[in-house]
Amino acid sequence: MDPFEDCLQGAWEWWDAAIEDAQEGRWTRTPAERRAMDEIAAAAPAYLDPSTEIPWHTRLGRLAAWAGTIRLAARAGGWELVPVDGVTPPRPAGMAELLSAIHAVGEQGEAWLRRLPVDGPPPAGALVRAETFLCGPGSADDLRQFFYD
Repeated sequence: MDPFEDCLQGAWEWWDAAIEDAQEGRWTRTPAERRAMDEIAAAAPAYLDPSTEIPWHTRLGRLAAWAGTIRLAARAGGWELVPVDGVTPPRPAGMAELLSAIHAVGEQGEAWLRRLPVDGPPPAGALVRAETFLCGPGSADDLRQFFYD
């Protein structure tokens, strides 16, 4: 499997663990975690219709922006971001695990953006899968809707 696919698979596993643990009552968000999610939602790039012609550097920049947003939230809340690819998420999963999942995909956007002038754009399918994880229905973009507390 290619490194991005490993990263994305790990991100989905960590994402699922955190959402499941919250919905099953094993993780109850603190007021600080709720505020952080509100701030992330406010700072994250808004959804754009994928059928719109958007330049590569803009698409990659939007993914990369998620990494910076998550790093700021993690620092503010004292949550440690850790690599998610090839690692089973600890249980119960919570805010650090959720942020680590989102950060991993945003970080890939940063790497693609840095390499764009030399390597050209990433494979279109990989880019679409990263965008789908971060933006649009059922994604990190809809984060607050997954919590019942």
